[in-house]
Amino acid sequence: MIKFLISLFLVATLSSADEMGTKGGSCILSQDGAVNVSWKAYKTPSKVGVSGVFDNTKYTAIAPKGNNFREIFVGSSIIIDTTSVNSKNSGRDVKLVKFFFEQMTSQNITAKIIDIKSDKRVRGKPKTGVMSVSVTMNGITRTVPMAYIFNKGDLQATGNIDLFDFSASKALNSINKACFDLHKGKTWSDVTIGFQTNIKFELCSTK
Repeated sequence: MIKFLISLFLVATLSSADEMGTKGGSCILSQDGAVNVSWKAYKTPSKVGVSGVFDNTKYTAIAPKGNNFREIFVGSSIIIDTTSVNSKNSGRDVKLVKFFFEQMTSQNITAKIIDIKSDKRVRGKPKTGVMSVSVTMNGITRTVPMAYIFNKGDLQATGNIDLFDFSASKALNSINKACFDLHKGKTWSDVTIGFQTNIKFELCSTK
C-alpha cells in the first residue's frame, strides 16, 4: 500500500512538472545558477564556424521565483562585457576585441526578454517555444526571436542576428581586414547567439 501511494505521488509530481510554464501548472520555478552566453561566428567562403562565450555578464532576473516561465523570464535582462570574449584562443580574442568590438559605440551588449510563447506541450518530449529578446548593440536595438528547449532542468535558447541590422559594417570590415588571410577574404555578417541556464522547480502538484 505504501509503495502504491508513493507511486501515485510521483505520477502527480511528474505530470505537473511536465506542464510547468503553463497557467495550469503549480510548480515554483527559479533560475538556478549562472546564465551562460554563447556565440558562433562564421568565416571563409565555406562558412566555417568559430564558437565562444563571454566570461563577464550581469544577469538581472525580473523575479526570484514564479509559477511559469513568463513570470521568471519576461522582463529579465543581461549586460554582456564584450572585452571578456573567450574563444579558447587568446590571440583570436585580442583581435576580436581590438578589431571588432572596439569598433562599436559601446563595449557592452545588452539584452532583455520581452515575450515568451510556448509550443503545444507533447508529453514525454522536452518543452519548446520562442523567446522574443530585445538586443542592443552598437547603439541599435532589434528584437531577436530565440527558440528555446527545456529538458530536465536545463534550458537552452538560440537565435541569429545579422550584423548589418546593427549598423556594424565598420566592425565587420575591420575584423575581416585584420584576419583576411585566415578568413580567406570572407567574414560572414550572420552570427548565432545563445544562452543556457538551469531551472529549479519545487512543490510541484496537480490542481
